[in-house]
Amino acid sequence: MSEPSSWVLKHAGYIPEGSDILDLACGAGRHARLFLMSGHYVTAVDKNIDALDDLENYPGAEIIQADLENGSPFPLSERKFGGIIVTNYLFRPLLPLLPALLTPSGVLIYETFMIGNEKFGRPKNPDFLLKPQELLDNYHPHLRVQNYEEVTITEPNPAVVQRICAVNSK
Repeated sequence: MSEPSSWVLKHAGYIPEGSDILDLACGAGRHARLFLMSGHYVTAVDKNIDALDDLENYPGAEIIQADLENGSPFPLSERKFGGIIVTNYLFRPLLPLLPALLTPSGVLIYETFMIGNEKFGRPKNPDFLLKPQELLDNYHPHLRVQNYEEVTITEPNPAVVQRICAVNSK
């Protein structure tokens, strides 16, 4: 199991204590586990949930298998979360949905690859690479941005990423 993202760790404190967390496109669940261990109720969503078997009966864990890209309605559109975590995933039709899923004072922590990453490896397809300032452009009108970066990282692997931490000030 890989370690939680340093960006998520750095900004996790913005999420209100005891809030419900959505780990969207959670993969193997590194962030779901982090927040479960911190006492949060976590909804972990991914197309493939095989790596989450150990969390199935864990108190506070809700595992949802969903293909977020097949055109079906978003499965959680009626829910609210104090924190939404998205890392290493981009499906642009979901970007505008996320602010409405946040409770007042809820926090979005998003980190994924951007243009320029192709020199380091996958993803190389522009459909999966953010354009410059794309997260900022999407979320600044709806949320209060606490921190934003476009940066080349070296750990855990070299990559060009864009990341944002933003709070619902409504």
